[in-house]
Amino acid sequence: MDIRTDPIKQRLAELQLALAGQQIDAVLVPSADPHLSEYLPGRWQGRERFSGFTGSMGTLVVLRERAVLFADSRYWVQAERELAQTGVELIKIPTGVGTHHIDWLAANLPEGATLAVDAAVLSLAMGKILADSMAARGVTLRTDIDMLDQAWPDRPGMPLAKVYEHVAPHAPTPRGAKLDVVRAAMARHGATHHFVSTLDDLCWITNLRGADVEYNPVFCAHLLVSGNAATLFVDNSKFDAALVARLAGDGVTLAPYPQAAAALAALPAGSTLQLDPRRITLGFRQAVAPGVRVVEAPNPSMLAKARKGEAEADHVRETMERDGAAMCAFYAWFEAALGREAISELTVDERLSAERARQPGFVGLSFSTIAGFNANGALPHYRAMPDAFSPISTTTGLCAQGLLLIDSGGQYLGGTTDITRVWPIGTPSAAQKADYTRVLRGTMALSRLRFPIGTPGPMLDVMARAPLWEQGLDYGHGTGHGVGYFLNVHEGPQNISRTLPDASMAMWPGMITSIEPGLYRPGKWGVRIENLVLNVPAQGLQGGGEFGDFLEFETLTLCPIDTRCIDLTLLRTDEREWLNHYHQQVRARLHRHVQGEARAWLEKRTAPI
Repeated sequence: MDIRTDPIKQRLAELQLALAGQQIDAVLVPSADPHLSEYLPGRWQGRERFSGFTGSMGTLVVLRERAVLFADSRYWVQAERELAQTGVELIKIPTGVGTHHIDWLAANLPEGATLAVDAAVLSLAMGKILADSMAARGVTLRTDIDMLDQAWPDRPGMPLAKVYEHVAPHAPTPRGAKLDVVRAAMARHGATHHFVSTLDDLCWITNLRGADVEYNPVFCAHLLVSGNAATLFVDNSKFDAALVARLAGDGVTLAPYPQAAAALAALPAGSTLQLDPRRITLGFRQAVAPGVRVVEAPNPSMLAKARKGEAEADHVRETMERDGAAMCAFYAWFEAALGREAISELTVDERLSAERARQPGFVGLSFSTIAGFNANGALPHYRAMPDAFSPISTTTGLCAQGLLLIDSGGQYLGGTTDITRVWPIGTPSAAQKADYTRVLRGTMALSRLRFPIGTPGPMLDVMARAPLWEQGLDYGHGTGHGVGYFLNVHEGPQNISRTLPDASMAMWPGMITSIEPGLYRPGKWGVRIENLVLNVPAQGLQGGGEFGDFLEFETLTLCPIDTRCIDLTLLRTDEREWLNHYHQQVRARLHRHVQGEARAWLEKRTAPI
C-alpha cells in the first residue's frame, strides 16, 4: 500500500460523500484562513489535507467525481510529484494570483449546480468575482457552510501560542502613536470604525507578536478600531495580566476571538466602517449590519508599516550584519567540509539554521530554507524532506558536481532577512557560468537604478530581466516583494513584477524590497541571486530636484556573491566595479563579527575581481 497517496484518496472520498449528503456539486478550497494569511495554522490547511500538495500557494476544487488543483509555474514539478496517484488533476496556471479557477468552474459546472465555499476564508474581492461569475452561469453559490468540517473529524483547533510585546529599542514607535496613524486615516474617509483581520497589520498596530503561524511572528486575532478605543478579538489565555494592563492603558481591550463577526453586526446604525476589500473575508463583510455605511479603502497600516523609519532601518542594518556573520560561519564550515563529511540538502538547512540561532536577537526562520542541488535548484519553491533530498558530499568525496542554490532567512527582533546565493560544487561549466552571470547582471542592474519617487514597483521589473531577455531567457516568478520589520517576509503594498501596476504599488522612502531575478533549467540547475534593498533618497543627481525627488536602493544584505561562477567576459567594467564595491562593504561591515575560519572565508570570498 502506498501510505503517502492512499490517505489522500480516502479523504477525498469522504469529502465527496459529504458533498453528496449536502446536495452540493463542488467545493472550492483556497489556500487561506480567516486572516487571508500566506502561511496557515493547521486548522486551515485543508487544501494540503485533501490533495497532498504541500506548496504555499494553490487552489483545490473538489467535485463529486473529480478533484483538480490549480498551481503556478513555481510549483509544477512539485505538484506533479505530490499529486501522483492521488487522483487529483493538476491544472497549470501562469501566475499565483488570478481567477483561473473561477474561469474553470464557470466552464465546467452545469447550470443549476451548487458550489460551496466557506465565506470565512474567501477574500471579499475574490468573493465578488466568484459570485458574479457563478450567477452568470446559473450556478448557486453557498458561502454559509464549511465543508471541511463535514469530512475532517480530527481537524486541529485554534493555535494557542503566547502573545508578547515587541518593545523598545527594536519597536521605536509606541502603540498609541500607531493607533493615531490609523485614526487619522479613518478621519480622512469619514469612518467611525476600522476593522483589521490581516495579522501583520494588527501586530504592527499593537506592537504585539506571537507564534501562531509558522515563520511569521504573528497571532490569530481581529482588531476593531474606533475613535477612542480598540478591541482585539483573541483568545485571552495567550496574554498575561501585565500585558493586558498595558494594552488597556492604550485603550485596547480584549474580547473572545469568535465574537468579531457579532461585533460588526452590532455596530450602531449610522456608523461608517472602513474595510480593505483585498484584506478582509466575505464572511466579515456579510456580518456588517445593513444600517452601517461601508467605505472600501486600503488598510492605513499597510503603507505605514511598509515605510520603515530611520530607527527601524538602523536596526535592520545591524540585523543584516548578524545574519551575514551567521552565513559566513556556515559557508566557512561548508566549504571546508565538502568531500570530507556527509552533507546533504537537509544538512545545509540544519547547519545554517543553527548558525542563525546563535546570533543575538534571533527568534526563528522567516520561511523554510530552500537548499536545492542541481535539478532541485530549478524548483523555485523546493524543500528537501527526510524522504526526498539530494546528497552533496560524503566522507570520501563529492556526490556530484554542479550548483547549489540556498534561499534562506531569519526573523530577528531588529528585522526580517531573506537572501539567496548560489555556490559551485566542484567546477562550474561554461553554461552554468553564463546563466549565473546573466542573473547577477540583472540583480546589479536593478540594484543600481534611480527612479522618481512614487514610481509603481512593477515598472522597475524590466531592469532585472533585460540581461536575460537579451538572450531569449526569462523566469516565471516576480522579481521582488516587500519585506516586513520582524513581521511577514512577504508584505505589500509594493512589489517588483510583471503585474499590471496600480497606484497602491508606488515606491516610497523606507520600503524594504527583495531583488531576486532567476533562471531555471528544468532537470539541470537553477540560479537566483537575491538581496534586500531599502528605498532611500538618491544622492548627487544632476537634475538637482528640478524634475522632482528621486529614490535609489541601499543594498542591505551582507554576504559575498560567489565569483567562481562568473563568466568575467560577460561583465562590463562598471558592473565589476559595483561588485567590488559591494564586497568591500560586506568585508568592512562583517569583519568585526567573525573570527578564525569564518573571517578567513569572508576575506577570501570578498577579494576584488
